Amino acid sequence: MKLFGSYTSPYVRHCRIVLALQQQPYQFIMTDQQASGQHSPTYRVPFLQHNEQTFYDSASIVRYLREQAGQAFCQDAADYDLFCMVNTALDTTINLFLLERDGLTAEHSAYLQRQQQRIEAILALLNQRTWSLPEQPEQLSDGLLRLACYLSWAQFRQQIDILHYPNLQQFLLALNGQPWFANTHPALS
Repeated sequence: MKLFGSYTSPYVRHCRIVLALQQQPYQFIMTDQQASGQHSPTYRVPFLQHNEQTFYDSASIVRYLREQAGQAFCQDAADYDLFCMVNTALDTTINLFLLERDGLTAEHSAYLQRQQQRIEAILALLNQRTWSLPEQPEQLSDGLLRLACYLSWAQFRQQIDILHYPNLQQFLLALNGQPWFANTHPALS
């Protein structure tokens, strides 16, 4: 099994965490933007090769890994909704981050302002919940794992101020204390 990606990608991190919790052996192949464009039609990471199959999206990779281990991907419709909502915030935050690197910011674009508002609305909604962790890390749902990877990445890249979202901050602090989560932090790469 070969996982192609970067250590800083929150999508790749989710896959790495699932593999680690399953104690699944795999080869990690560091892949930059140029290589991802040459090997993936999506021009992004992660992608996974295993037994003559290739998967080009983190959601399909996580689902495949879960199926291989006899586990559920997104335990129910509510968890899948959380997964999708976090993906929306994550995709939007990454796009704004990359556009800002190119000098395009929300202050000059009504469309980008709307994207920033989307992120803030999702975070505000998610902050209304009180988050708790299951006793065993293997019981953490994919919606919660995606949320944790997003929050950690967005804080690492200084794209959100987690202090504005105390319930999300407590959730992230609890996970940062878990070795299996902390050991995949993007700052460690």
